[in-house]
Amino acid sequence: MATRFACSRWIKSSYSDGNGQCVEVGFGGRRVGARDSKNTGPELAFPGASWAAFLVAVKAG
Repeated sequence: MATRFACSRWIKSSYSDGNGQCVEVGFGGRRVGARDSKNTGPELAFPGASWAAFLVAVKAG
């Protein structure tokens, strides 16, 4: 059985155009969760440092 990622709230991508094809992220402790907004499970959880490195790489292209 999968464990649900615990966070205070999920935040939808600012690039969402309202068609339901969105990614949501949640912050909980030292981890960051990601999930599909139209199917709220399963979720992926990453260490905060790994998420920060991912964002740097995405912004760099």
